[in-house]
Amino acid sequence: MEKIAKDVGDIQSRLLDHRPVINAEVRYFVREFEEKRGHRESRLLENLDKMVVETNEQMLPANLDDVTKQLSDVIKRLEAANHMAERVQQRELEAQQNTQLQANMEQLKDEWADFLKEQQRLKEEVDEEHAKAVGQLSAKYNEKKKELAQLPFV
Repeated sequence: MEKIAKDVGDIQSRLLDHRPVINAEVRYFVREFEEKRGHRESRLLENLDKMVVETNEQMLPANLDDVTKQLSDVIKRLEAANHMAERVQQRELEAQQNTQLQANMEQLKDEWADFLKEQQRLKEEVDEEHAKAVGQLSAKYNEKKKELAQLPFV
């Protein structure tokens, strides 16, 4: 009985506890994401640096008010661009997670279907063995009944 409970616990933990797999997938995704984003970020920073240098060379503001206005416009644009980039990153992350979750769910559904088929097969075997045992016992008791009927009672 203890072995069956242990087996059921193992089956339950394998079917329902996906934390180790999910943790490994998340670590892999974060590592890949950081490697791919690292180069993109440095290129973006280089491009921004070039744009700032070009802007400094091309624009010689007449007075401080113009500089302040242009700077606030640039900051607003950069904040808007940053916000848009964050939204795109979030969408990419969600899409990748959803794809991975769907693949995992499909795999789990297939495994569950196989498990149910196996359980049905085992149930049929047990039912067949039970029917055989009942038949054997019935035959044995009928034989004993006949033997008792033949014995003379004193």
